[in-house]
Amino acid sequence: MAKSPDFVSLVDELAAVVASKGSDAAAERQDEVDRLASSLKENISVGRVSRLEAGEGEVLDTYLHQQAGRGVNGVIVLLRGGTQELAHDVAVHVAFAKPTYLRRQDVPEDEVAAERSTVEEISRNEGKPEAALEKIVEGRMTGWFKERCLLEQPYVRDEKRTVADLLGSAEVVQFAQVVIGD
Repeated sequence: MAKSPDFVSLVDELAAVVASKGSDAAAERQDEVDRLASSLKENISVGRVSRLEAGEGEVLDTYLHQQAGRGVNGVIVLLRGGTQELAHDVAVHVAFAKPTYLRRQDVPEDEVAAERSTVEEISRNEGKPEAALEKIVEGRMTGWFKERCLLEQPYVRDEKRTVADLLGSAEVVQFAQVVIGD
């Protein structure tokens, strides 16, 4: 179904409208998506749509992971003060490490508070000494942030370095990842 001419044509149209009008423009074509889903008798929906645009001194690069001849994991990275090659390396990292946020301060406070509470409760239930509890919780929270925050993650091609180390003076302005089925 994903290779049918009608589906490919609709995806091309959606990409063009998003490129010209922005991320919200995909919603303008919802009726066409619904009609195609009905005619093909398939569950078709438009998931998360992202559009990034490079300004002066910025570069964009992408990575598309393919399985069985179709893209299943697409990443786009907007980098300031770096090279196209560095942006590509970061995009490859994002595809495999799947960070949710760019930096620690981007994680919503309620998410952090809920995790901190859970980690503290687990640590108490494990019988950790009260005097060491705060340090243990902070250590576990650091690990939790490393899983979620791009700049804190160990770089997939050299786990002795973080992505922030890889970037040097360059800066990730924004990244987006779309995984089929998410």
